[in-house]
Amino acid sequence: MIDLRSDTVTKPPLAMREAIAAAEVGDDVFEEDPTVQRLEQAAAERLGKEAGLLTASGTMGNLVALLTHASPGDEVILEADSHIFNYEAGGAARVAGLMPRLVSGRRGTFDSKQLAAVLRPDNIHFPPTTLVCMENTHNASGGSVLDQPTVQETAAYARERGLALHLDGARIFNAAAAADVEPAELCEPFDSVMFCLSKGLAAPVGSVLVGSRGFIQKARQRRKLLGGGMRQAGVIAAAGIYALEVMAKRLTEDHRRARCLADALTGLGLTVMNEVATNIINIRLSGDLSAYALLSAWRSAGVAALPRDEKNIRLVLHYEISDDDVTAAVAALAQILG
Repeated sequence: MIDLRSDTVTKPPLAMREAIAAAEVGDDVFEEDPTVQRLEQAAAERLGKEAGLLTASGTMGNLVALLTHASPGDEVILEADSHIFNYEAGGAARVAGLMPRLVSGRRGTFDSKQLAAVLRPDNIHFPPTTLVCMENTHNASGGSVLDQPTVQETAAYARERGLALHLDGARIFNAAAAADVEPAELCEPFDSVMFCLSKGLAAPVGSVLVGSRGFIQKARQRRKLLGGGMRQAGVIAAAGIYALEVMAKRLTEDHRRARCLADALTGLGLTVMNEVATNIINIRLSGDLSAYALLSAWRSAGVAALPRDEKNIRLVLHYEISDDDVTAAVAALAQILG
């Protein structure tokens, strides 16, 4: 199967499995796992922060950040199509007790004027606003990379208003590769950043939350609250270290293949909705074409992809998709479209 549903489907490569098997471990709740400590420090250094915290998933990492930055009843500013708001099971409201307030960005980026327009004045009738969240790359916009000058300008305004800033950087290494900068440069405006090891970096599980030492110390207790205190977690961290050292260096290959696939799909008469900057392609179908019917036929031909709804499809490139796979997927779709 040529699996284009997500980069979360990636299986750890052999060398990563060997690193897992050889990992030195200890009890991480007692902060005695040396491999976890290596990963957390390496992640913090790569993203330009003081300390890191291994979490079970990106959703957990984001929720830990929300719980650490804000208190129940606070308002948090989220981009309207953000992953935190749309795809994390309502944890911000249900678990953290936060009031989401939405701002519509352009491919995920919003400026200080848009932020100012949704900020409430000080008034006992309103919830206090304490946190602003952004997402890079922006999943719903097809893996778009946030406009960094706008991010910096918005972040500066947020700080003037006394607001904390969190980045859902699930695919921040894809963003850095596309922008040809170090990830720390993209993370600099934020107090905390979460990134996933289990997407394009191909680890089987795990994400890392980074920030100041004080923030991470507080976040560690929030992780425990969510059931995220892990014991001999070095077997997870070893995969993460390999992901940072090896898999993060090859993401431009996925981006190149995504652009090739997008061009081929356009050649078949399909509409690619996003500027393909990283590894995600959003397709919009027209006429009588149904995403569900089309994907059923494509899967029968050996290609899996993800329907967003009746007319929209998402494709994601990753290290297990080769140039030959792209060619074969296009050929199969061409035959289906007839």
